[in-house]
Amino acid sequence: MKLKLRPGSLPPDWPLSRPETLIVTWFGVGLAPMASGTWGSLAALPLAWLAVAAGGWWGLLAATAAVSLIGIWASERLVAGGDVRDPGYIVIDEVAGMLLTLLFVPFTWWAWAIAFFLFRAADIVKPFPANWADAHVHGGLGVMLDDLVAGLYAGLVGFLVMELGGEFFLARLGG
Repeated sequence: MKLKLRPGSLPPDWPLSRPETLIVTWFGVGLAPMASGTWGSLAALPLAWLAVAAGGWWGLLAATAAVSLIGIWASERLVAGGDVRDPGYIVIDEVAGMLLTLLFVPFTWWAWAIAFFLFRAADIVKPFPANWADAHVHGGLGVMLDDLVAGLYAGLVGFLVMELGGEFFLARLGG
């Protein structure tokens, strides 16, 4: 029997004071009473901005890798008991997926806004193989993998939108 938790609630033996809980909820963002995945995706943006400010694209890549690996570890600790599989309060996967998406688009507010909406759509729709990973890969890797695949899809679509959209508008402007 799988444990069903209300949005915004944690298992009693996983208080927010535990480092793993703090990580998987992205410092409590996952406890939002609704749309925790959307809030988790938004909460990735300050980290992305800091990573880009500190190290450009390479800084963002390093942040993406670090969040992904730490997310796998922390999620594994939480779901290892088998009572929960991928509860809504875990949003570290959205943070990692959003960071991955941002690697593919320019570092502008409008490109990041487009990337945000593309990632949310891909995370909700879960195109193959994200849907397969969601259903068949378990543990901490399973929690993270479907969102990383969704982030890859959203990033590739974002890249194409920026590249093709830019060409389209330049052609219309005579540039």
